Amino acid sequence: MNKVFLIGNLTRDPELTETAGGIKICRFSIAVNRNYSGADGERKTDFFNVVAWRGLGETVARFAKKGNKVAVSGSIELRNYEDSQGVRRTGVDIVAQDVEFLTPRGQSGDDGDDGFPAQGGSGASQGAKKPSLQMFDDDGDIPF
Repeated sequence: MNKVFLIGNLTRDPELTETAGGIKICRFSIAVNRNYSGADGERKTDFFNVVAWRGLGETVARFAKKGNKVAVSGSIELRNYEDSQGVRRTGVDIVAQDVEFLTPRGQSGDDGDDGFPAQGGSGASQGAKKPSLQMFDDDGDIPF
């Protein structure tokens, strides 16, 4: 079984491209902190390249930004290629099957625009007052 679960922060904005056949592909990378510290007392970080296809890729490209925390579940894929000097290399990608956005709304970017609708639904306008709670008079009678 080839299954991986990662939680980390995007190291750059996602890049959405299209294959020659018209299929959308989104590439991004995440930084994942290790659970332990090294001999120097510093926590180490691993960096993973992630690929999301089709609709999932479009969603990630639309809503995720550099610095956002995401949870990725998927599989590990190895690919072999030759670099510009003709040396055979192996690349490791995480092929996402699911991506969950963990950064709270309004904290995703410097401009505060994360692409999500405002709290309170689509009809909420900026600066609109939140409804206040009303006092409930409970005379102690049980209604049943």
